[in-house]
Amino acid sequence: MKIASMELFLVPPRWLFLKLTTDDGLVGWGEPVVEGHAAAVAAAVKEMEDYLIGHDANRIEDMWQILYRAGFYRGGPILMSAIAGIDQALWDLKGKRYGLPVYEFFGGRARDKVRVYSWIGGDRPADVGIAAREKKDLGFTAIKMNASEEMHFIDSYTKVDAVLQRVQAVRDAVGRDFGIAVDFHGRIHKPMAKILARELAPFNLMFIEEPVLSENSEALREIARHTSTPIATGERMYSRWDFKRILEEGYVDIIQPDLSHAGGITESKKIATMAEAYDVAVAPHCPLGPIALASCIQLDACTPNVFIQEQSLGIHYNKTNDLLDYLANPMVFQYEAGFVGLPTNPGLGIDVNEAYVRGAAERGHNWKNPVWRNEDGTVAEW
Repeated sequence: MKIASMELFLVPPRWLFLKLTTDDGLVGWGEPVVEGHAAAVAAAVKEMEDYLIGHDANRIEDMWQILYRAGFYRGGPILMSAIAGIDQALWDLKGKRYGLPVYEFFGGRARDKVRVYSWIGGDRPADVGIAAREKKDLGFTAIKMNASEEMHFIDSYTKVDAVLQRVQAVRDAVGRDFGIAVDFHGRIHKPMAKILARELAPFNLMFIEEPVLSENSEALREIARHTSTPIATGERMYSRWDFKRILEEGYVDIIQPDLSHAGGITESKKIATMAEAYDVAVAPHCPLGPIALASCIQLDACTPNVFIQEQSLGIHYNKTNDLLDYLANPMVFQYEAGFVGLPTNPGLGIDVNEAYVRGAAERGHNWKNPVWRNEDGTVAEW
């Protein structure tokens, strides 16, 4: 089963899809993308084409090693996201070749369904109490929200109070047993993160996410001293070598590898297994498209320390197209009582609507992160 060709599709709202075709006509799909840098990842995938064409598509580990090691320069969001999408497509091909879901190649199912959560509030969170109640009424048992807007290294307690008021509104709307995750998004620097972590503890949160930027992970030791709330991080870590240090330091309770950034299914399964040895849970990051989510669910199915899955249906970024638009059968991601069932179809378990993808690619996108500034004009973390 040799790889014969590859195509890339830049599709709205901010995604990049990869199609691999074998010499006997089998098709596999992947989603190699970094939000805001889709064109850069597309160029990286194209640079890897010479390693792919003519390669045996069944030799996924060998292909991964070639793509990671043969280029000499390694790691980082662009290269690892390019590898991730290729890896997803190779697993899709392999599953279709042998008529099995991908999770069957990793020891089979370790669960019957996966808990999912939904986003509320947007980048500048507002009306979160109402939104949380709406998600609960739809059957979700957990939500995630951004903590704050811009916040300087040292900022006002008024902004802290605003965060607490929003979280209180959510807790009042959904009750004690509903999961609430608060995403600091790396927007909040260590001095203010310590304060917020302490002040949020009484709300019994499911977790706080990225309380500081991943490059400042040494600060997690001090933040952990101020809270008993589980700490999550990892969406901006790209390989098992990035996660190795965070696991060894022992201050993180939940890791969040993104299967479109952290080397795909092959690498993320290794990362999750490492985390299990440190008694750390996994909640894969996925504010992306249907191929990325399908890849996550395949990993979730065979990974016992996964406890919840992010998904992007209705997320504030999906303004022109949403998660299900690109699927021939959108019922594959049917949510019920806060869970999604495991797919039984081969490969990634989804049927991509190629005609729709091609039409959307004619529109394309040029999505970029917004640029935020503090009151004094300095650039703020988004």
